[in-house]
Amino acid sequence: MNSRTTLLISASMGLAFSCLTVTALRAHAESGFTLMSAAFTSGAAIPVDNSCSGANASPPLTWSGAPAATKSFALIVQDPDAPHGNFTHWVAFDIPASATSLAANVPHTDELAGGGQQGMNSAAKIGYMGPCPPPGKVHHYHFTLYALNSTINLPKGASLKAVRSAMESHIIGNAELIGTFSK
Repeated sequence: MNSRTTLLISASMGLAFSCLTVTALRAHAESGFTLMSAAFTSGAAIPVDNSCSGANASPPLTWSGAPAATKSFALIVQDPDAPHGNFTHWVAFDIPASATSLAANVPHTDELAGGGQQGMNSAAKIGYMGPCPPPGKVHHYHFTLYALNSTINLPKGASLKAVRSAMESHIIGNAELIGTFSK
């Protein structure tokens, strides 16, 4: 194979990869279900105020583009980089389909203002628990909002396991926001 043929093959493969990447990005954009925060952008550091080093206040969250058949939302925030495996920082469920946000500093109560319930985090407490990693490496906090085609009607303070089990066959979409934090 001469160098011209090799160059043509490389260029063709690069163009094909670029087309696939653009197609994948376009499909994600067309799905349109997004989760955002005014406190941080995806991939950026979570503010100290939203951590155990600060006020431990939940960040404000907004979302848009949920599937039309959405009947409720569930929110799960986890740190897969925790020393002993996945650490759950927040569980909320039965958030009404009409909701498009959660305000900053959500109270640590069973019920959410505007509807919905909060479950237990890995510290066996209700509500949001901010990042609190040991000193060292950067941890990644996955805020995942699930669109469900029903409510899951669990008792207040439900565990992550119960919420995941109840919503398993009802997920019709999800949106994710990843923040980082380190000490």
